[in-house]
Amino acid sequence: MFTGLVEETGKIIDIAKKTASIEITIRGKKVAEKAQIGDSIAVNGVCLTVTKLNGNDFTADVMFETIERSGLKRAKAGDIVNLEKSLTLMTFLGGHLVMGDVDCEAKIVSITDKGIAKVYEFQLDKNYKNNMKYIVEKGRVTIDGASLTVIDVDDNAGIFSVSLIPHTIENITVGMKKTGDFVNIETDLFGKYVEKILKFDNFENEEKNQNKKEKKSNLTMEFLQKNGF
Repeated sequence: MFTGLVEETGKIIDIAKKTASIEITIRGKKVAEKAQIGDSIAVNGVCLTVTKLNGNDFTADVMFETIERSGLKRAKAGDIVNLEKSLTLMTFLGGHLVMGDVDCEAKIVSITDKGIAKVYEFQLDKNYKNNMKYIVEKGRVTIDGASLTVIDVDDNAGIFSVSLIPHTIENITVGMKKTGDFVNIETDLFGKYVEKILKFDNFENEEKNQNKKEKKSNLTMEFLQKNGF
């Protein structure tokens, strides 16, 4: 689990493509010096397990599901990525609870100056437009592993916006991107749990109502007539 507070930006130094996975090696001094084999590090918001350590470099395997859902499918040596080591019970939680399980990608559709800030507008991949229900105004969303506040939402278009101050722009990869580029999106975990609970509640209520109807349907006019009523 992570906080969405990027510790540093690192660089992809090697990618080895396999049949249904990739092995990725990343240079990140801060996260590597604190890591051990088996630890979790978020790479642009994707939770990866450290399989090898070599000085300031760490290596991780990326499975097919992760490749398909995230921008790692387009990753190449030399790319800059956001890095965050998994949190502990002693970690300051300044962002929000982030799992490192990317839902989908979004495209940057506009970048607009607004005072000292820049407003970035993102559009979800059309196949995952349904995830807009988890993105709410003034709520949190994770973009390339960075916990950011949503300032505007257009559910019909599958578009939402965030506003970044200069400090944030200088310290995360979103500030290096331009219109047309893609980012990884992880929506808020709690909304998903609430939806699942409500679905089960509705299912149980429907099941109870159906059982009542079935019990009621056994008492018919024909049954009453046959039994002297």
